[in-house]
Amino acid sequence: STISADKAGRVGTGPVSNPGHRFTVVIDPGHGGIDGGAEGLNGTVEKNVTLAFAMELRDKLAAGGKYDVFLTRETDVFLRLDDRVRIARQREADLLISIHADTISLKGIRGATVYTVSDKASDPEAQALADRENLSDQFAGMEIKDDSKEVTDILIDLIRRETHNFSMSFAHTLVGQLSTSVGLINNPQRSAGFKVLKAPDVPSVLVELGYLSNAKDEAQLLSADWRNKATQSITNAVALFASAKSGTGAGG
Repeated sequence: STISADKAGRVGTGPVSNPGHRFTVVIDPGHGGIDGGAEGLNGTVEKNVTLAFAMELRDKLAAGGKYDVFLTRETDVFLRLDDRVRIARQREADLLISIHADTISLKGIRGATVYTVSDKASDPEAQALADRENLSDQFAGMEIKDDSKEVTDILIDLIRRETHNFSMSFAHTLVGQLSTSVGLINNPQRSAGFKVLKAPDVPSVLVELGYLSNAKDEAQLLSADWRNKATQSITNAVALFASAKSGTGAGG
């Protein structure tokens, strides 16, 4: 029956066992619902900025007809960080891009940053940001179960390593593309222990589009022209990554 065929497609463990699998991107608009995220100088709320940007990015990625593109949320709902990771894994994502627009106590700091996951943060700012983002889960009063027993599995460790290499590779490509169109922070490629980036088998990056604590960044995030440039840069980076990944036989 059509149902069982569809189910077989869903339970496939990845591109190898699922030949119909197209390169899949999951875009994760940060925050939502009770968790508004950061608030800008002129009242811009992060959860709204991230959703609007994610929808524009989805439309641009989907327009080429080459990728399957999904959002972790399409409305103003609260999602736990592990739910976001689970959605990416269920979609058998080849890439997870989490979208954020934070605030920082130093008003002069502005520009985009690309983060990957690591046990040790690249710098204190990255550590502070990860700590803050990881607190999102406390809005729902839920404790996240530690997956350390799973992590000890050697196979998963190998998968993680490969995934991390892909994540670093995409982050590097993304910084290169964004640098041609939007302002980047100094040392734009950073890392810290973001829970939302911890899927063992999905290359993942978190993009801080800019800082809502900076009036110029806030204005840019609300500018259709700026968002168009930024989404185009990310789309270009995805295209480069997807073609490189399919060249290794690791993707569809």
